[in-house]
Amino acid sequence: MKKKVIVIGAGLGGLAASALLAGKGYRVTVLEKNKEPGGKMNRVSEKGYRFDTGPSLLTMPDIIDSLFEACGKKREDYLTFLPVSPLCRYFFADKTVFDNYSDPKKNAGELLKIAPDELDNYHSFLSYASDLYDKTSGAFLNNPLYDTSDLKQLNFPDFFGIDAFSTVASRVDSVFGSPYLRQFFKRFTTYNGSSPFQAPATLNVIPHVEINMGGYYVKGGLYSIAKALEKLARELHVEFQFEKEVREISCTANRAEAVILSDGSELKADIIVSNSDASETLLKLLPKEAVPRRKRVKQKKLEPSCSGFVLLLGISKKYDSLAHHNIFFSSDYRREFNSIFNEKKLPGDPTIYIANTSHSDPDHAPEGHSNLFILVNAPYLTEDQNWEAQSRKYPEIIISKLENSGLDGLRNSVEFSKIITPEDFYKRYRSNRGSIYGTSSNSKFSAFSRPKNKTSFIDGLYLTGGSTHPGGGIPLVLLSAFHAVTLVQRYEK
Repeated sequence: MKKKVIVIGAGLGGLAASALLAGKGYRVTVLEKNKEPGGKMNRVSEKGYRFDTGPSLLTMPDIIDSLFEACGKKREDYLTFLPVSPLCRYFFADKTVFDNYSDPKKNAGELLKIAPDELDNYHSFLSYASDLYDKTSGAFLNNPLYDTSDLKQLNFPDFFGIDAFSTVASRVDSVFGSPYLRQFFKRFTTYNGSSPFQAPATLNVIPHVEINMGGYYVKGGLYSIAKALEKLARELHVEFQFEKEVREISCTANRAEAVILSDGSELKADIIVSNSDASETLLKLLPKEAVPRRKRVKQKKLEPSCSGFVLLLGISKKYDSLAHHNIFFSSDYRREFNSIFNEKKLPGDPTIYIANTSHSDPDHAPEGHSNLFILVNAPYLTEDQNWEAQSRKYPEIIISKLENSGLDGLRNSVEFSKIITPEDFYKRYRSNRGSIYGTSSNSKFSAFSRPKNKTSFIDGLYLTGGSTHPGGGIPLVLLSAFHAVTLVQRYEK
């Protein structure tokens, strides 16, 4: 008889794992506490406006292709990927504007405007980032790193050449004299919710992934990925049960054997895959006595990534100055990250990201209107924060900065608005202290200390999602599902 699998959570990792397992013959049921799939990859539709409320840029699309191929399907039958050009438009505090492209010739023209003496440094840095990718992709990203059989695959000279003993900021500053390029390359650590002034220079791999490998938009919005994976899983006979919150994972003799729902009902399983945040799983879903004390202590000590303060604005105008992706930089990057990670406060002068998907998908807003997804990096939850008060005053800080940065008349053009705070991220998704990207990478080897995709102390329990190995973001979350399934096949014979 086919083994029964329960997947806790229909986030991207849970959706991917459920499809992969079903494709290999397992009987899979997905339990999701919310009314719809996607987890933090979600969407809001109101008054003719449509917003993606999670990831906004797709990189490494070949991983999605591999997922569909592993399930005997073609991604092209489910999703259409569109290259984004420019990749992003950057607005610096002194009003300088820089468009960044994957096309080297277009980039050269932009660099001549802001840093004409640094073209060689720019290309040299991207070559260094490419080398980091070559050294980390096989050893880390595509490796479960669970037991000795995985360690045998490591090329240790490569592993020790990943620039882990410098910070992102110090490495960038050692290459560039231009304040524009320094700030530009430091911003990429925010892709996994970390600070460039603390995170290891290994994360300089991220510019390679975006610039050299390309960034993409998904026709219809990135939430289409979640819906496509749900469709794929259903075609493979995965059962979905929504509005079913798991209260506890039941264990007997160091093996996970059932889940208990919030209504007290119990569902048995041969294998359990938790797509819930790893801290939520290890510290709250599992019985306290099932988790070794050292594991609990270690998990509590892991620093969450930053969170986000999100402002969704449906506005009655278009701005020619806005591209699809836009960044309005703060005037003092170090002060901004100190506020977020050390003071645990929203920055007074934030860097503001805007996704303007109506630029590429006109039906995401009424004709002549725009849908602006606005994100500011925010601290994870602490006891002394008051997000209700921040929700009243912080949007004014954001809108004032954007108007001063060239978006004239923004305040008076708003027809729809919605605020999402770190408190909302925790309540809706049970993410660790409201973090968006799971664990931060603010120490030399923190990326390697994330929870693995199988628990070593409880048999039959596997973990997937951005809070687990290898990390957050669409491609890495999908890889976590691949790793979990690899380990299921290795240990559940």
